[in-house]
Amino acid sequence: MKKRNMVIFILIIAIVGSISFGAINGVKLGKYKIPPIKQKIQLGLDLAGGVYVVLEAQTKDTGKELEKKMEQTKAIITQRVDSLGVAEPNIVIEGKKRIRVELAGIKNSQEAIDLIGKTAQLQFVDPQGKIVVTGKNVKESDVGFQQSATGKEEPVVSLRFDKEGAKKFEEATKALSQKTDPKEKAIFIVVDDKVISSPIVQQPISDGKAVIQGSFDVKSATELANLIRAGALPVELKQVQTSVIGPTLGLESLDKSILAGAIGLLITFLFMIVMYRVPGFIADICLTIYILLTLSIMIGLDVKLTLPGIAGLILSIGMAVDANILIFERIKEELKSGKSLRMAVDSGFKRALTSVIDSNITTLIAGTVLYYLGTGPIKGFGVTLIIGLCTSMITAVFVTKFLLKLTVNTRLSKNTKLFGA
Repeated sequence: MKKRNMVIFILIIAIVGSISFGAINGVKLGKYKIPPIKQKIQLGLDLAGGVYVVLEAQTKDTGKELEKKMEQTKAIITQRVDSLGVAEPNIVIEGKKRIRVELAGIKNSQEAIDLIGKTAQLQFVDPQGKIVVTGKNVKESDVGFQQSATGKEEPVVSLRFDKEGAKKFEEATKALSQKTDPKEKAIFIVVDDKVISSPIVQQPISDGKAVIQGSFDVKSATELANLIRAGALPVELKQVQTSVIGPTLGLESLDKSILAGAIGLLITFLFMIVMYRVPGFIADICLTIYILLTLSIMIGLDVKLTLPGIAGLILSIGMAVDANILIFERIKEELKSGKSLRMAVDSGFKRALTSVIDSNITTLIAGTVLYYLGTGPIKGFGVTLIIGLCTSMITAVFVTKFLLKLTVNTRLSKNTKLFGA
């Protein structure tokens, strides 16, 4: 049993070491190549640069009315950019009538214009060219699913209008539904003088909720829903400036941050081994697993790493170390009270668990608040902090306990001084 546990323990160390080496240097197996983890992580605007676009509101409104519309416009653009998967955008109101949109990781200014440039007023037009409703009347535009005649769930675009829009849409659809020629029953959805869809009206729509059916797949339905949502801006915007921008902090900042983090981790690893010996070494293995897991989750979720995000990551590493120290200190106390190593490990974990969970949950609440109420880099800080804390609790509570119990059943347990006694 003792020999078997030691073999499993050494095997885990070898696996973690191999994965860490592969994550740092990349792996090449014949035709298959896995790049280093550094190349897989997407960087934010401050580290990788991107594109900025300045848009100017075309309106005669002034004062609080203008201020209100600019805030609404900013919120809609933010929602639109987020829905397109462009994380960590920096969107600010400049002066009274201008909005500056900075997008990370985009090198081509035309790509940014394609994403946010279609900001003219959306119009729903009947076959006679009469405007039925405009984008200001559209409250929601989302992708939904509806059962087709064959019983298959197919993507559709669902719309919801405000009170004024619902009334106008009811009048228009009531008239169009009575036509017999399909060409006279169409209602054209126009953005930038371009028809993006022309659904046929089947029946009067009186509740302000419409559904556009067609040969959609999820991607095309999402694109149409996004275009309609973009057209719901309260003011028309004109693009006045666009340019590619370099990283505000420079790529050197990333290299220096990685070097500083590596030195900090090395010192932490040595400190844990000197202070806690075998448990300290186990904590180092768990911290390595924690870092690999956290970075893998960030890559999987397409989280863009900014300098505040790195700060959130380092803070969560500190929380992970703190959790291990709490556990090991309780185990030391149990050993000094005369308990056997096995009982000390069990009692130490039980006593430390409440403190570990409490401290992580309170920080998790703070990270969640930063994510939901913050913007730009603050949001990035919150994201990395939340991911780091969740991973830290898993590794500290489960992985550390598992590895400690493995070593308790080996020859190492004969010398309790190796466990801090």
